[in-house]
Amino acid sequence: MTVFFSKKCEHGLQAILFMATKDIECVCPAEEISNKLNIPKEFISKILQSLTESGIVESKKGKSGGFKLAKHPSKIKLIDIVEAIDGLESFNTCVLGFSECSSKNPCPVHHQWGELRVKAYEMLSSETIDKFKEKTLNKIKII
Repeated sequence: MTVFFSKKCEHGLQAILFMATKDIECVCPAEEISNKLNIPKEFISKILQSLTESGIVESKKGKSGGFKLAKHPSKIKLIDIVEAIDGLESFNTCVLGFSECSSKNPCPVHHQWGELRVKAYEMLSSETIDKFKEKTLNKIKII
């Protein structure tokens, strides 16, 4: 369980990482992604449709339909997926939900959370999904 990303975003990240393990032209049926990642098919289909609207994924209809990455994995950053699903608001708001939280009027964890938030944003912005192929394959074998 995470406190940073929604379940939808977690599953979206997992699905995109899984798709990046495939050949660039491979069309993955939602059922395959669902089975490999143990995510309900309807849920993963909705997530992938929203990622299609953002240009990260392409969908193909019909008997041999499914989803594929719209661009090369080296061109997709983790932050692109997070932004498409959850948006970037969590990088700009108080982790405790205080509306008046700022450097001048900090919440109890403002400074510590700010450091973590910056590091998380930097990591997600610098890492492209092609770098995680082997780690993803190893993780999926365990599932």
